Amino acid sequence: MASAIEQEGNPARRGKVMGWLAKVFERNPSGLHWPRAVMFLDVALVPLLIFWAIGHEQYLLSAVFGLLFSALADPGGGYGRRASHLAVFGLIGAAVTALASGIGADAWGWLVLASFAVTLVASLAIAFGVHRFIGAVLLNVWFIVALGLAVSLHHAAHISDHAWAQTAAWAGGVALWLAVTFVGWLFTGRHDVSQPMAELPGDTSRRRLTPQLITFAVLRAVVIGVTVALAFGLNLSHGSWMPIAAIVALKPSLEQATLASAQRLVGALIGAIAAALLLLIPTSEHGLRVFAVERGLEVVALVFFMHGAALRFWNYAHYCAAIAAGALILVDLPQPSDYAAEGYRVAWTFCGVGISLLALLLAGLLAKHTAKPPPQQA
Repeated sequence: MASAIEQEGNPARRGKVMGWLAKVFERNPSGLHWPRAVMFLDVALVPLLIFWAIGHEQYLLSAVFGLLFSALADPGGGYGRRASHLAVFGLIGAAVTALASGIGADAWGWLVLASFAVTLVASLAIAFGVHRFIGAVLLNVWFIVALGLAVSLHHAAHISDHAWAQTAAWAGGVALWLAVTFVGWLFTGRHDVSQPMAELPGDTSRRRLTPQLITFAVLRAVVIGVTVALAFGLNLSHGSWMPIAAIVALKPSLEQATLASAQRLVGALIGAIAAALLLLIPTSEHGLRVFAVERGLEVVALVFFMHGAALRFWNYAHYCAAIAAGALILVDLPQPSDYAAEGYRVAWTFCGVGISLLALLLAGLLAKHTAKPPPQQA
């Protein structure tokens, strides 16, 4: 009897799992934007060639993220409004970059404190409108990635790293996007243009910080602080992958759908596994072949970012996977790779995603607990 019930239940469970996976990887054909992606790749090749020419590829990631996130944060409209908005975004991003790069070699306690503070402030930015909140979350993600890059470069004794140069590279990426938009504005007859990422909310109306939003902001900050403490306090090999996976997997707010949360989690795992496999390529290479493979992987990382620009509204899981893979390749490229390193990278990714999943479950319980009961009818 029990075995019969179990056999009947297994197909039902498999059906639920397959249905869930179908929703996670469901595609929106109208959300695929290859022209936008090709434009990003064309522009991103500029800093790539510049850093190849001067021999300082360690600053490429800052420039690429400055370029990519400026495009995402661009509000559209008149050029004066766009330039002022992006200038503020770029200045805040430069400060965040300088902070992350400056404390990369400090004691782990300072890294935890800075990560907690930046995540908390970014999460509370919802008070200034949804569009500004999206920009704050982008800068939050970049801070964690930049912190991982700074720690990685600190452990790579053969590579020099300067906080001012990382900051200048970020600012250069923002300036490059401003220059591209200025040229486009001139060619379109100086008319107002729509938001480049038109699918993102453009609402800038203020919102009240409810206890629920404040609680979730603190929870996000605690999660990032814990993962940073575990990664750098315990001096884990390739531990920076843990907080990066956690920040990618965490949803920005309690208002985001459960499906999007699952897509972020799955995307973070897929991107990390893809990056880990690609970082195995230099394992058996030496001399000039290592140099050639590393330059090739930098191009591959840009291609991942290009796919992220194309897939953002096609499928969110694929977008998260592309961004995570590109970021993790460039973060860990300076560090020697071997089979043990790949095991650590994937293991810490699972830990970061798992901690985020526990936080999301806790946030859901808090939301249910604090939800007001429906009013009773007389």
